[in-house]
Amino acid sequence: MTTTATASSIGGEHLDGEDVDGRRAAPGSAPRQRRPLRSRISGTTVAGFPTWAFVLFFFIVPLALVLWYSFGYKPDLFSAHANDKLSFDRYAEALDATFLGTFLNTLRIGLLGTAICLVIAVPFAYWLAVKLRPQYRALALALVLVPFWTNFLVRTLGWQIVLSPQGFLSDALQGLGIIHGNLDVLYTQAAVQLGVVYNYLPLMILPLYVAMDRAGQPLREASADLGANRVRTFLQVTLPLAAPGIASGCLLVFIPLMGDYVTASVLGGAQGNMVGQLVASQFNTAQNWALGSAMAVLLMLFIAAAVVVVGGATLIIRFLVRRSRRVDLTKGAAA
Repeated sequence: MTTTATASSIGGEHLDGEDVDGRRAAPGSAPRQRRPLRSRISGTTVAGFPTWAFVLFFFIVPLALVLWYSFGYKPDLFSAHANDKLSFDRYAEALDATFLGTFLNTLRIGLLGTAICLVIAVPFAYWLAVKLRPQYRALALALVLVPFWTNFLVRTLGWQIVLSPQGFLSDALQGLGIIHGNLDVLYTQAAVQLGVVYNYLPLMILPLYVAMDRAGQPLREASADLGANRVRTFLQVTLPLAAPGIASGCLLVFIPLMGDYVTASVLGGAQGNMVGQLVASQFNTAQNWALGSAMAVLLMLFIAAAVVVVGGATLIIRFLVRRSRRVDLTKGAAA
């Protein structure tokens, strides 16, 4: 028996009839040569340069500047910051009763807003991915994205007009006899809650739609064939498969919502104050960049801690649910 292997693979050589990965080459064709490691690394670096440049200049550098400013201080009335003396004093100054109270209020608005967005988005995304005819889905998705075609501030100002005590909504509710005076919602925490749900709801709908669409009709049909009704199929098939979309949507809503200050400034007034307003006021009004930076760093740390706590609680609940559904086959065999 003859063989075509006439050379070893040491030092970049290869076996005749095989490429360097050990796969058979086509008869009569030259074996494929692997590019040098340096060439492959250079190609990957060049291809990923735009992404790394974006992350560097628009995330890492600004974050590093904020962190650097947080260790400084405000030297005088006419200067915004100085870093010739570094200390943690600004963090101690930021952790006062006003900041903590405002953060708890912001956390309450963020968690409630995320929960409301989830409750609204789950049935809508299910209808969009499962019930709606495919030829109409593109139109429905376009209608979901329409608010993003308008500036964030303009959309929020629109709600200021709608919720005005002399606005058309107030007149309509009075005409229907639902309320007996002017609508007193603007510049309250309820107005802020309504505004954040409206502004961030599409960020919850889109990942949920993608996750439920990928769940697949065959699995739902299989569940129905096995005797499950629609509710059970939704709870035990569609919803668990959409769990990654739910997690992504909650993060996409909760994180930017916690740092939002436009909605609170336009719709909340003094009653709907959020941490984002405190940070912005230190930079724009008080011109105390060191204290504002310390507040921003603390806000990011608190948001990260909240995400970790909620994520850990979700994993524990998921583990307990799976454990309660586990079937012990040894007991059945013994019986």
